[in-house]
Parts: sequence; structure tokens; C-alpha cells
Amino acid sequence: MSIFLGYIFLGLSLAAPIGPINAAQINQGIKNGFFHSWLIGLGSIVADLCFILGVFLGVVHFLEIPLMKSFLWLFGSFVLFYTAFENLGSSSQINSPNLRNKTSLSKTFMSGFLLSITNPLSILFWLGIYGSVLANTINRYDNLHLIMYGGAIILGLMIWDITMATLSSGFGKILNDRVLKTISLVSSLSLLGFAIYFGFQAFTLLFG
Repeated sequence: MSIFLGYIFLGLSLAAPIGPINAAQINQGIKNGFFHSWLIGLGSIVADLCFILGVFLGVVHFLEIPLMKSFLWLFGSFVLFYTAFENLGSSSQINSPNLRNKTSLSKTFMSGFLLSITNPLSILFWLGIYGSVLANTINRYDNLHLIMYGGAIILGLMIWDITMATLSSGFGKILNDRVLKTISLVSSLSLLGFAIYFGFQAFTLLFG
């Protein structure tokens, strides 16, 4: 049980650092409420499951080919730029009653999925993290334990997702419009910063 709880904590630790997903969740929670914020995280978790499956099957190594990595950096940069500018455009309308539920739930889920699945850092991240977990458990435990510990990591990610969705949607109820607009602006600029970084990485791979 202690090992299982340890992997849940690992999942929480993996999700906690501020990144594109957390920034997008804050935006959606402030503007559209709990479910939109939660679906951003859920889309990211589905992408994480794809990465875990990819590591398990060994296909992630294909994504380490330089040309493929360049494409992922570029596409990830495009997705982040689009999300950042979309958030910036709607930040000024946070106090508008018509803003809530403006974005469809399916589009919100796909936004979270694309933000994560096009992130080369996530690929390398899961290759290192889950690859280590896989190497550590595959020779010591059976497949049932392997699935169980992988599930514990996902459970940790889901707990963080629900926590972020609850906190960010709660901001809209306890903070005034000016503070909410500032938070939304900062998180949008954070997404823009990640987009520029992704674009720079693609440029370095292609022309460096």
C-alpha cells in the first residue's frame, strides 16, 4: 500500500509544476467554471495515457528522430500561440455574463489533449519518468502490479486536475473582475512564453 501511495504522490508531483496545462486550466476555470477547467486537465491525462502506452510498447523512441521532434516543437508552438491569443482576446470579457460556456466542452477537452500531446517535453518527460518506473517494476513485479502502479500515477494526475479545477473556478466567485483579468492575463502570457520557447527549440533543431 505504501508503494501505491508513493506512486500517487509521484503523479501529484508530476502535475504540480506550472506549465501550459495549469495555465490553461486557470484561464478556463476563471472564465467558464469547473467543468471546462477539469476537461482541460482530463484531455491532458488522456494524452499522458497515450505516452505511457507508447513507453510501454517502445514506440516513443520513434518520436526522438530529429525531424519528428522538430515537427512536434513547431506544432506545439502553434497550438500554444493559438491558445494564448484566444485567451488574451477573451480576458477583457471575464465580467461578461455571456462568456460562460462560450467554449464547447468537446473543444475544451481537445484543447487540453492537443496542448499535451504536441508537447515534446511531455514525451521526454514520460520517457524518463515512466521509463524509470517500468524498468524498476518490470523485473520485480508481475504485469498486474505494473498496471496498478501506472494507474496510481494517473490517479495522482486526476487528483491534481480536480484540485486545479476547483481552485480556479473558485477564483471567479471570491475575486473581483480586475484581479480575475490580471490572473487570466498572466496565465495567457505564460502560454505565450511557452509558445516562444517551443518555437525557439524547433528553430534550433532545424537550423542550429
